[in-house]
Amino acid sequence: MSDNKQKQGQDRKLVAGGEKYEVAYFAKKHGLELKDAKRIIEAHGPDRDAADKAANRFKH
Repeated sequence: MSDNKQKQGQDRKLVAGGEKYEVAYFAKKHGLELKDAKRIIEAHGPDRDAADKAANRFKH
């Protein structure tokens, strides 16, 4: 089943680390390589806020 982009709420607060397009978007958003983005998502789970904060720390 594909992700419903029209659906707002809890789903948008999560990062689907198993979906290539989600990892690619996360990497592009933060200026990371795919391997680094995937590592951050795996380390912090699907919580988008925690992953975003970790990516910002990773860049600096």
